[in-house]
Order: sequence, then C-alpha cells, then structure tokens
Amino acid sequence: FIQMLRSAKKRDVLQLLRRAPEEMLPFVVEAAVAAQSVASLAALSDFLDFGKEPKSLLEKFLYAAAFSPRPSGELLRLVLDKLDGKQLAPEVQETGIVAMGSLIGKLCQQKLCGLQQEVERGVETILRGLRGAEEESEVVIYLLALGNAVLPETIPSLLDHAEEGPAPITAAAISALRRFPARHISGKVKQAMRRIFHEKRKSYEKTCRLAAAEILLDNEPSPMDVINILLAANELETETATFLLLKVQNSLR
Repeated sequence: FIQMLRSAKKRDVLQLLRRAPEEMLPFVVEAAVAAQSVASLAALSDFLDFGKEPKSLLEKFLYAAAFSPRPSGELLRLVLDKLDGKQLAPEVQETGIVAMGSLIGKLCQQKLCGLQQEVERGVETILRGLRGAEEESEVVIYLLALGNAVLPETIPSLLDHAEEGPAPITAAAISALRRFPARHISGKVKQAMRRIFHEKRKSYEKTCRLAAAEILLDNEPSPMDVINILLAANELETETATFLLLKVQNSLR
C-alpha cells in the first residue's frame, strides 16, 4: 500500500483520504506519512485541517511522523506548518512539540542538520516556546522535545532547567541530558550533576539525584566521583544505596 502511494499522484492520494471510511482513515494517514513522497505529503497538507479534524486523527498523524525512521525535511515542514500559530487542543499541541523534537533529532542523525532550513526553524520554535512557557507542564513538554532533538547547543538551557527548576522540570531536563552521547557530557555538565546529586545549592528529589548520579557514572566517571557517590550512598535509604552500588559495579565491569 505504501509502495502504491509512493507512485501515486497528489490528486489520487487526496481522493483516497477523502473517500476512506472513518475506521480506515487513520491507517491511510499513517501510510501516507510513511510513503513520504512529495505527492503524499502535499495531499496530507491539503487534507488535514488542524482546526476541524478530530484530535485522535491529528495525534495519529503526529505520532506517525515522530516514529518515522528516516524522516525528510518536507515532513518536518508539514508538521511545523500545521502547528504554526494555531490554537490547538492541548493534547495535539503537546504531541506536536514532542514530534517536532523527534524529527529534528532524526534529521540530524542523517547529517541533514545544516542542510535543512526546517531544522533551524523547528529548533527556534521549541526554544521560543520554552522561553515563553509559563505552566510547569508546558516547560516539561518543551524539555522532552529537546531531549528528542539531542542538539549540543541546547545543553546550556537544559542545565539551567536541571539546576533551577522544580522537581518535574529538573527530572525532565536531566532525562534529556541522559540522551546525549558521552562526548557531549562535558566537565560543565558533570559539575552541574555533582551539585544536584550532592545538593550543593538546594534540595532535590531522590529520583533527580539518582538520575544525576547515573550521568556521572555512565560517562567515564572519575575515581573521585565514584568515591563521593559511594560515601553519599551511606546516608541514603537502603534501596537507593543498593541501586547506586549496582551502578558502580556495572561501571567497574
């Protein structure tokens, strides 16, 4: 079916979308996203009205885009255009932001970061949204999108939110940092994780401290980091201390 869509003209794909029975429509939308031909994406652009379509169909489209193994710049542009400046249901908006981050990350994995204007536009959209977010839940969604994008230039922003935010924001920012390969876990990142784990500036929830310790232990830990984490484990609950001890043992192996 996808192969057929790849060779179909825009008017044929659009006609298929418009005539598909309601129960089949999500499948056809997913297939059109998977085809990723110029014609299929143009047909989706004409067909999908983010102001009218049911939330479930719009979310199906966004999930299909997010999970696309090798997305194109045209697919990211379609998502950006559909989300840009529109008043959307919160669930659709959140799914769209996270999908945007996923598409950016995969395009960059394909070494298309600097070649696609859509990537730059997408990154700016996420960062602008993060700066303007007022609700805690909004900030968390934008941090999840940055975690999906895995862009080194966003690390300073992630560190700020990791250290200064309330527990859900700290957790989301550290989770995003854990997605980065070891070469991007710099001395500055490790210093911030030490401050969080050892609570140098303020108190943090146990899960946030453990996540910070994991970043330290999973990325070429220094002997002093291992010693300090083990010493701190003596003051933690048994389960938490056992978890850290197992992490250290795994690192040694």
